[in-house]
Amino acid sequence: MSTKKRAVEVAVISDIHLGTYGCNAHELHRYLKSIQPKILILNGDIIDIWQFSKRYFPNAHMKIIKQIFSMAAKGVEVYYVTGNHDEMLRKFEGFTMGTLKIVNKLVLELDGKKAWIFHGDVFDITMKHSKWLAKLGAIGYDSLILLNAMVNFFSVKLGKGKVSFSKRIKNSVKSAIKFIDDFENTAADIAISNGYDYVVCGHIHNPEIRKIANHEGQVTYMNSGDWIENLTALEYKDKVWALYRYSNEIPLSKEAYEEDDKSMDISVLYSNLLQEFQPKKV
Repeated sequence: MSTKKRAVEVAVISDIHLGTYGCNAHELHRYLKSIQPKILILNGDIIDIWQFSKRYFPNAHMKIIKQIFSMAAKGVEVYYVTGNHDEMLRKFEGFTMGTLKIVNKLVLELDGKKAWIFHGDVFDITMKHSKWLAKLGAIGYDSLILLNAMVNFFSVKLGKGKVSFSKRIKNSVKSAIKFIDDFENTAADIAISNGYDYVVCGHIHNPEIRKIANHEGQVTYMNSGDWIENLTALEYKDKVWALYRYSNEIPLSKEAYEEDDKSMDISVLYSNLLQEFQPKKV
């Protein structure tokens, strides 16, 4: 059965963490192939440089990178907004290759309204004051994902439901420090004071769309979630933002699934990147 891709004006994904065991690359690959966006925003922590290892970067993870470049080659505007796990790319702010651009933050005008888009780690107290603790926590989180996968394997075999240790632990830690570092309200307050209509973040892996108000006004706060446990994205179409949650039931034809894989050889991708990042002769 042939199924057309869903047309969306803007798609926002974040916290993919390519190069880690927790990344659901197969599911993301399928999602990206099911949509046809005009603008794709990668809102930070796409490649997990903190935990990058040559020993673990599966083909499924490489396919995501290849797919993103393939979309850019077809005219999709792609913005790579840097996060804390891929902060090494921040020094390349302004770098462009075709329709792909690396930025640290982004303001988009959508139907007369302004959307302020950034990863959000600048509001994280552990990032601001104890980066080593954040990195240690990231390694522990990835290990917990591995343990969780093993437990769920046996749990499913025994006919019981899946559980998420990592999500429960992370949520409890976040709630414990909420009184100190209210991430969402901080982002909203700054957005309101700058006259933005929307503020779009990632980082805390908590997918959400809600209005936040203060004495100066109100803003629509949004978080794109992650592709480790929540498998979510933000989509903008017909002047409306919606939170997309991945489903295994995405209808997709074989032709659509294979289409982008044939459009660019991975060796060409490597050579293009190397050429672009070579120091320019004066």
